[in-house]
Amino acid sequence: MPYMLFMAFLVLLPLVLIGIYAFTDMQGHFTIHNFLLFFSKSEAVNTFIYSIAIALLTTMICLVLGYPAAYIMAMRSFRTPAVIAMLFILPMWINFLLRTIATVELFHMFNLPLGEGALLFGMVYDFLPFMIYPIYNTLQKMDLSLIEAAQDLGANRGKVFTKVVLPLSAPGIYSGIVMVFMPTVSTFAISELLTHNKITLFGSLIQRSFGEGGTTMWNYGAALSLIMLVIIAATSFFGQGDADVDNQKGGLL
Repeated sequence: MPYMLFMAFLVLLPLVLIGIYAFTDMQGHFTIHNFLLFFSKSEAVNTFIYSIAIALLTTMICLVLGYPAAYIMAMRSFRTPAVIAMLFILPMWINFLLRTIATVELFHMFNLPLGEGALLFGMVYDFLPFMIYPIYNTLQKMDLSLIEAAQDLGANRGKVFTKVVLPLSAPGIYSGIVMVFMPTVSTFAISELLTHNKITLFGSLIQRSFGEGGTTMWNYGAALSLIMLVIIAATSFFGQGDADVDNQKGGLL
């Protein structure tokens, strides 16, 4: 019952309110004008596409950097995985806004320009641990006898990794991708701080709709939020389907 109440008041009710605002006008009448307004604004559509691209690029960088780190931490022969884990955990003890402000000061200290490069750096810095730990937890639980069996059958290190380790770590990779992609595609504070509002992401459009002009833009902001929610839900659904297929293939192999 406590979990049901939590879901009802803090998850379902806000989603219902977003849907109501998205499909109504200021007088409470049903309309799809809010969605048509979004698609009629080329700036809003371009911002949405750019936000998706930035989120995908951030996710790919986190995967390229995070998988080797998780693999090293999960190796049984490695004696200090806890030290590396602590190095990734320590920054998360500080609020992400403070970390972002500190990143801005570091760029000022080294006379580096704030822009798209700084935005990607800040995104990766803030969300890299969310890629590492799901993969690390999956690899840590992997049955090492499967690797030994593959080696006994003559598989080299490359074959062992591509045929055994990588398929078995697919659930962790999927979880890491979702945990990085979902917040990066909707964030706004990081882009505003690390670019001095020179780069606008889709989350910034949503925030401005709710934060500026009183309640006159709430319906439009709710429509933008619903569009973002549908895209994220679709991405998660298709990603889960691909992960299930990969797991089935790995089991057959």
